Amino acid sequence: MSIRWTYAFIDRPALRAGPAAEFWTAVTGTRLSAVRGDDGEFVTLLADGADACVKLQGVVSGGGGAHLDFSVDDVPEFVAHASRLGAETVGEHEGWAVLRSPAGQLFCAVPWHGESVRPPVVHGSRLDQVCLDVPPSRHEAEVAFWSGLLADWESVPGSLPEFHVVKPPAGLPVRILLQRLAEEGPVSAHPDLACADIGAARARHEGLGAVFVAAFGHWTVMRDPAGGVYCLTGRDPETGGVRRRPE
Repeated sequence: MSIRWTYAFIDRPALRAGPAAEFWTAVTGTRLSAVRGDDGEFVTLLADGADACVKLQGVVSGGGGAHLDFSVDDVPEFVAHASRLGAETVGEHEGWAVLRSPAGQLFCAVPWHGESVRPPVVHGSRLDQVCLDVPPSRHEAEVAFWSGLLADWESVPGSLPEFHVVKPPAGLPVRILLQRLAEEGPVSAHPDLACADIGAARARHEGLGAVFVAAFGHWTVMRDPAGGVYCLTGRDPETGGVRRRPE
């Protein structure tokens, strides 16, 4: 079934939600909505002149991570579709549901409210990807699950053998990268930003309180002021594709 819109949800410890919100609004050039939820745990990062595609959640246990929300016309139909593919329903709420993939990654089905305008590139970067870090024994099945769930998306091998990309149709703002970990462990997730210049993005983020963790060939791992890991990638922020390096 068709996905109408996608949201990247940044999950951070509730006690660090303030610094997380300050950092991520600066990074994405957005402003905060009013808080909502029974405990004020949810907030949306609003983009002027465009529809939001990033939200923030304060979690009461664990270090946080990331997850995806899928906006659809018919939430029960989407939940049934996901269940047939092996997902588990974790929680049912008024109008929306929380599910868990076969490997254990949480995601949500929410109603579509007409979102259609993608936020622009800001300061040479765009938060456009959620990376699922999957243990090797679960990776193949998890790729099959997300490819089946998002059947009208493009499911293709990534730039390295350990990567697999599930790309949405043009206009949807958030895609999925599945990374096969080297060792067994629980599945986790983090947000990725496509950057025109990783070095410039790193310097700006460090000025906002982020900390450098590690650098690899095409991406740099960072830690935000709330302690959450994310990556700056060398993908084109307009297209999401990997830019070819000069010969």
